[in-house]
Amino acid sequence: MAKTIVGLEVTEESVRAAEISLGRRPQLIAYGEVPLPPEAARDSEVLDSGAVAVALRQLWTGARFKSRDAVLGVASRRILVREYTTQAMRPDLLREALPYQVQDLLPVPASQAVLDFFPLSQEGDQVSGLLVAAVSENIEQIISTLGKVKVRAQAVDLAAFGLARATAPLVLPDEAVATVSIGDHTTQVVIARGGVPLFVRLLPIDVATAAGRRHSAELVEPELALAAVGAGHGNGTGLAAAGRTRGAIRAATPPGASDLAARLRSTLAFFGSRANALPITRVFITGAGAAVEGVVPTIGTAIDIPVTVITVGDVVSMSAPPPAGEVAFNLVGTVGVALGEAGK
Repeated sequence: MAKTIVGLEVTEESVRAAEISLGRRPQLIAYGEVPLPPEAARDSEVLDSGAVAVALRQLWTGARFKSRDAVLGVASRRILVREYTTQAMRPDLLREALPYQVQDLLPVPASQAVLDFFPLSQEGDQVSGLLVAAVSENIEQIISTLGKVKVRAQAVDLAAFGLARATAPLVLPDEAVATVSIGDHTTQVVIARGGVPLFVRLLPIDVATAAGRRHSAELVEPELALAAVGAGHGNGTGLAAAGRTRGAIRAATPPGASDLAARLRSTLAFFGSRANALPITRVFITGAGAAVEGVVPTIGTAIDIPVTVITVGDVVSMSAPPPAGEVAFNLVGTVGVALGEAGK
């Protein structure tokens, strides 16, 4: 087995990766992010394989990754994530039966979907968990593009699961927390206990991050970008609890922030209203949107739960120089994706 693994994400604005050491105490040893030209990709969907391959080649060269083994994190609006209950059976039998059981829930024929089931609990002969379904063509296109630059996809993981995994060391084992990663076009919300995801929702809301504004203006340069807007990095030096950030961030509300705060409030309320739902003790905010002026205070005033902004330095130790700006926020999820392999 390789001594390191790379977590990789393809977004509309960039390709981003983080290399961590394998073992009981993973460390972030290298990272990088390369901008993509407009229309090269959509969230977790490759539209221009050639352009994405060029960016991936620049990413591996510029970041000097040791490994070409990668875990691909996906977070597309077209990915279905929902709670599902089925007959308890052996994992191999469930994999065979699942396409027939969930066909009516899918937007495409089951033969055109990649399905996964994440079991959470069992009562009698019924097992409940999270059903994840993605369009197989989209996943195959990314894997094919990786092959062009000799990067091997060892696994494909839902990026929200990586977020739950990354924040697990920050909480007590029985504590239920929400982690919110704010991207330019999609916000991921995962509620987890002890790193185990209980509920996932993807919110299609546009928030104008610095990278997104550069992308919209078509000013992207095809070179390695290790930092974006100025902001603190992790290891306790990132933005602190929302109550303490309000004095540092002006009260102006950026476009999309109010809608995001309202959707997040309703999402948390929906989870809390269910029978036997665990109370959410705090909300972690990350992703590039956390660096956008006014976003965190808007969320903090909308929900009645303590809010903390986190960067990658808060969730993993590092031997690489600490990242800054939007990259420090975005890498939380990317590292979380890689941690799934590190723990095996």
